[in-house]
Amino acid sequence: MTDTTAAGATIAPAVTKPATKPARPFFSSGPCAKPPGWDAARLATESLGRSHRSKLGKTRLQYCIDLMREMLRLPETHRIGIVPGSDTGAFEMAMWTMLGARGVTTLAWESFGEGWVTDAVKQLKLDPTVVRADYGQLPDLDKIDWSDDVLFTWNGTTSGVRVPDGEWIPVDREGLSFADATSAVFAYDIPWDKIDVATFSWQKVLGGEGAHGVLILGPRAVERLQDHTPAWPLPKVFRLMAKGALAEGVFKGETINTPSMLAVEDAIFALEWARGLGGLEGLIARSDANAAALEKIVAERDWLGHLAEDRGIRSKTSVCLTVEGADEAFIKKMASLLEKEEAAFDVAGYRDAPAGLRIWCGATVDTADIEALGPWLDWAYATARDS
Repeated sequence: MTDTTAAGATIAPAVTKPATKPARPFFSSGPCAKPPGWDAARLATESLGRSHRSKLGKTRLQYCIDLMREMLRLPETHRIGIVPGSDTGAFEMAMWTMLGARGVTTLAWESFGEGWVTDAVKQLKLDPTVVRADYGQLPDLDKIDWSDDVLFTWNGTTSGVRVPDGEWIPVDREGLSFADATSAVFAYDIPWDKIDVATFSWQKVLGGEGAHGVLILGPRAVERLQDHTPAWPLPKVFRLMAKGALAEGVFKGETINTPSMLAVEDAIFALEWARGLGGLEGLIARSDANAAALEKIVAERDWLGHLAEDRGIRSKTSVCLTVEGADEAFIKKMASLLEKEEAAFDVAGYRDAPAGLRIWCGATVDTADIEALGPWLDWAYATARDS
């Protein structure tokens, strides 16, 4: 039987602790769950303890780049480089080296987009046009001025909001498109003809390790690097030009600074696992199935909702949920209960986002574990409410 409050809000009844737990209760939105079957003992170790400049080190780095190109179906027109600083380092490298040649528009509908606004305004002092939307929403993308360089997050990790597709990006744009795609690559089919700069980290859809970023440059971005000299000094780890020419070695496994070869081998494991699924289609299918399973859980519970109410802009990876009547303390209690039972780890929403839950549905999560999560959410909600 379901009770109601005086105001008419539905309250879930007390719930018995479920008997079955998710086999892998890893729902963090970064670092994310390892691929199924992952084991440290299965990683190749020949490159460990060797210089990344050795023939073997460069071969493994190039192999990792080649696998990323294959899995992303990235055209040869686009270069791929492994860079320091995770997705943040990669995106800031792009900003510091390429912005300033023309006007800048920054789009923000979650905390990481706001971070790029801060960089553009306070660090680079570019006086950008800032276009914002509240958490759970998108601004009117059709009104973006593409005579500017445009910075945006393809999939907002902290808001659960994504751009619907690439149709809003014109082929004949004058400015460059800069996509922070860290929660999007390997989960969506990105239209690379619309992307001049993209960045991501292995720690998201691949379930890899943090600290390393990936920078993807289209031909127009390379042209910008060659034709534009920034007005500010560049730290060594940001420099993509050498003696007036593009540092091509960065895109052939000759990293700017020393990478963790263990992290590289871990990424290779994940990419080879993805290849075994059938590549990008297999990864997308797993993410889609996970998101659909979570959507079913939400639809069956009137106390759960989606922060992104519009399905057309709702993330399929970092899915952000609202909880009826919950504040930050309530969410922390729910998350703590689930963690103590080892039923779900790291499901509280991001600290800057509205209070709620955030469930990672990327390809490394098994759909059966999403399905098993539903009864545990019921239990945690009822327990937190009644305690």
